Amino acid sequence: MPHDSGASGFVAGVHQLLAERFDLFIGILVLILGVFAGGLARRYISRLLHRFDIPRAVEGTPFERTARSVGTSTVGLLANLSGLFVLALGASIALQLFNAPAQTIITDRFSRFLRQLFIAAVVLIAGFIVGDKLELYLRERLRSIKLPEVNVLPAAVKYSVFYVAGLVALAQVGVATLPLLVLLSAYAFGVVFIGGLATKPLLVAGAAGVYLLLTEPYAIGDEVELGGRRGIVQEVDVFVTRIDGETEEFVVPNNQVFADTIVVVRD
Repeated sequence: MPHDSGASGFVAGVHQLLAERFDLFIGILVLILGVFAGGLARRYISRLLHRFDIPRAVEGTPFERTARSVGTSTVGLLANLSGLFVLALGASIALQLFNAPAQTIITDRFSRFLRQLFIAAVVLIAGFIVGDKLELYLRERLRSIKLPEVNVLPAAVKYSVFYVAGLVALAQVGVATLPLLVLLSAYAFGVVFIGGLATKPLLVAGAAGVYLLLTEPYAIGDEVELGGRRGIVQEVDVFVTRIDGETEEFVVPNNQVFADTIVVVRD
């Protein structure tokens, strides 16, 4: 009998809670669902990113190495952010169900800020990854060009992407970006102007290379003499000509071909 009395009291208490604070019951239920939905979102986003082969795409980037040094990865970070976003969104909805006008206003603002913060975080992560990948790609493509000015270009592209991503992220969270836009304009002008001066030899070599590729005064396999050095042409691209001598290989900027006058040896 005492057991039946206790069970009846519990049931009565639940009925009273549902009758008097039904909003509280629904809020707790939504919060529990938010926890489960956050876990599912984390797992789904992780699988989706693996399906699109994102781990291989970000492999070797400084951002991925930094993430691994703290015990996570780019994919793990994005998946965790997605799960936390869903969980926090569920908590915000649960609070709104308590039917307090002031509280509703606060939670509305919190939900909006949460969405903006999530988008800002994703933009920053994407900006870091894209900037790092572009730098690696450009360094790989420009490795054969033996001009010191070339090393400036990959770093300039990387930090330009970082700056734009940071600008978009700050705009998402409501930070006034007009001064940053002015700074971005000045930065873009500086990159174009100073970059043009720094890469002038590269531009000159590229223009000479286009002319050489169009006119073909010499071809791969020709024996040539340039600046007192003699060898066989191994490669001609937009920026440089590779000449294989008897004991060493010469990488000659194409503008030097015009400056020193290359001689094609005819036997």
